Amino acid sequence: MVLKKLLGSKATRSLTVISVLAEAKRAFARGRRTRGLVLLGVAVLAWKWTVIGLAAQGVVKVLRGGGASGSKPA
Repeated sequence: MVLKKLLGSKATRSLTVISVLAEAKRAFARGRRTRGLVLLGVAVLAWKWTVIGLAAQGVVKVLRGGGASGSKPA
């Protein structure tokens, strides 16, 4: 049950929420309002359920093409 304690810790939840909020900010900056609004909702849910935030980050990464910076190689 170590994983449950880790995912349920306040520090993990805080980092997940901050990370999802950063993704939402990036989406708004790029003009993707719908994605930004969805990510804001996910950030709220991620405080209660960390796994939701982690899953959302995975989906965003896939939608961006899998790159950490979102850029494609030349």
